Amino acid sequence: MRLLVRKSFVSNDELYKIVDLLNKTLKDYNLMFGLTKDENGETMTLSIYEV
Repeated sequence: MRLLVRKSFVSNDELYKIVDLLNKTLKDYNLMFGLTKDENGETMTLSIYEV
């Protein structure tokens, strides 16, 4: 996997739904999306990979 971009946002539980949707709809384009939350739970980081 090759990391294409990484961006951090204020934590929002709805972001998981967006990442799930993106993974399901764009998997045929060899893209994978990941989401992590920092230790404090204040920031979430979206990562986009080419597989």
